[in-house]
Amino acid sequence: MTGAGPVGVGIVGAGKISEQYLENLTRFPDVVVRIVADLYPGRAAEEAAAYAVPESGTLDRALEHPDVEIIVNLTNPAAHLDVSMAALGAGKHVWTEKPFALDRAAGRQLLEKAEAAGLRIGGAPDTFLGAGLQTARRLIERGDIGQPLTGLALFETPGPVDDHRNLEILLSRGAGPLWDMGPYYLTALTQFLGSFQSVMALGRTARPRRVLRVGPRAGQEFTTQVPTYVSVLAEFTGGRTATSVLSWDSPHRRVGHLEIVGTEATLSLPDPNHFDGDLRLRRAADAEWTTVPASGPVAGRGLGTLDIARAVRAGVPHRASGRLAYHVVDVMAAVTESIDGGGPVPVASTAPVTEAVAEDWDPYARTL
Repeated sequence: MTGAGPVGVGIVGAGKISEQYLENLTRFPDVVVRIVADLYPGRAAEEAAAYAVPESGTLDRALEHPDVEIIVNLTNPAAHLDVSMAALGAGKHVWTEKPFALDRAAGRQLLEKAEAAGLRIGGAPDTFLGAGLQTARRLIERGDIGQPLTGLALFETPGPVDDHRNLEILLSRGAGPLWDMGPYYLTALTQFLGSFQSVMALGRTARPRRVLRVGPRAGQEFTTQVPTYVSVLAEFTGGRTATSVLSWDSPHRRVGHLEIVGTEATLSLPDPNHFDGDLRLRRAADAEWTTVPASGPVAGRGLGTLDIARAVRAGVPHRASGRLAYHVVDVMAAVTESIDGGGPVPVASTAPVTEAVAEDWDPYARTL
């Protein structure tokens, strides 16, 4: 199945996020989307038709498809493990949306299965491969801020409204601001400060009981299963530190705030949920910020899948790896344990050092 030429991809999960993936993956010449699959075949057929994908069907059909080498797992978090394990069992490489897994044991199971089968597995977010955060990496590695010391991440919104169609899912295990939005900020922090070593956290829930307003169960009350406010103090290997606030309890929006403070300057990064955006640099003697335009690939969701495809053909490591995604799961699990039990919790895993993305890395160029 593997060899030369573009890499075949199967999309599993035809929800809203699939539109962003399909928009990009159907335009990258090094991959070919062969099939869209979903628990509801009608939904899969609609998405396949909208993006001129030749086939739609069930998960089983995607897994048995002879021309599919990578399964892109876009199912809801509770299904991530089962779908990814099934794909690995079928001999397919895997790209999975975040979170990679809902606990450490499941994450290790995925890594061990992929390694034993000689297959690639990677996980979202892939936003750190985009121009914004890669430009920040080049500036920091060049020494523009001196030695990195600390990080500050802020994400504050009112959270999902009562008539959100997925309200219960967003307030269940594997979601909330920590597991839903945290991967963007935590993954970015690993790129500039290294591996998390320990965390200490507080969590609160402003509205423990919510009422579904839409859908077949409208009017039913349910219990929020996750904290809707999380504050994290983290220590990294080498003594660097970071403070992060992830909240769905704020009446105003303050999102995408990510700063790295160094011995010589502070660097304000673009939103880690996006692939692009200007940076701002302020040195110790500066009265104002200096804007630094981002340079490099932008594209969007799907860059991680493309990176796996090219890495498979070239026989080199891929960047948004399962080990990196697992490290973030390990961090979020440690944060959850700290909230529940109090005090610092160590993080045993480490984040792999990834190869930088070259400024001329072009997702729209045919290389295979």
